[in-house]
Amino acid sequence: MFTFNPNERYQMPGFFGPRQFPKASGRYHHVTSIVVSYLTDREQLARYLPAPFEVGELPIVTVAYACNKEVDWLAGRSYNLLGVHAAVTFKGEKDQLEGALTLVMWENLTDPILTGREVQGIPKIYADIPDHQVIDGVWRVNASHYANRIVEMEVRDLRPPTTEETAAFEEATKGKDNWMGWKYIPNPDGVGPALSHATLFPAENEISEIRVGQGTVSWDRLTWEQNPTQFHIVNALADLPNLGTVYTAVSKGSTDLAPPDRAPRILK
Repeated sequence: MFTFNPNERYQMPGFFGPRQFPKASGRYHHVTSIVVSYLTDREQLARYLPAPFEVGELPIVTVAYACNKEVDWLAGRSYNLLGVHAAVTFKGEKDQLEGALTLVMWENLTDPILTGREVQGIPKIYADIPDHQVIDGVWRVNASHYANRIVEMEVRDLRPPTTEETAAFEEATKGKDNWMGWKYIPNPDGVGPALSHATLFPAENEISEIRVGQGTVSWDRLTWEQNPTQFHIVNALADLPNLGTVYTAVSKGSTDLAPPDRAPRILK
């Protein structure tokens, strides 16, 4: 008879034993990122933040695309993602943190979606996300589902950041590199949570090249017929007003999702 070992790492279906990681590493060796951050309405953004999260000092939404290549835990394979993050403060009974709460993250591969949802508590869902395009210095990326576009990003006029811009960015983000999610797993009948709590998922990025520029994010409004499982998410994000872009960048480097001295944990 099969028996679960409480000290092993299982994922469904767990009957065949724990997950196998012959070369265990959270290293993403080649990551190309496109990031556009913009101000939005504080009260509207707050509608999507569960307590004890609060909107950060500035009501900023960040849309971030990443083309991940040579991923160790996928035996060197690749996948793309596009996430939407809110600048937040977590004011728990024990933890007091500033950082970003992922509102939704689209990915084009099942394996990281399931791992991120079930283990780390990052709200991941599926979308078709092709590799980014670069034409005449303009970078474009989009996500779609059921052949209906969800969002498109465009970045142009890229240049190296000035020393002053780099210093200002480092000062503005100092102590705010906390990536947070909310792990919500419903009961078997779909009503109420079997699990519901905030999570902290540390990550370390090494940037080898970065350029800043001008960026736009264009959300499509969808119907139930076009995207029956996600249209309400897309429309909610489309309804958040863009009150001005505050940061746009394209970067290349690597990411470690399993830094040795920082483990994922429940926030309290």
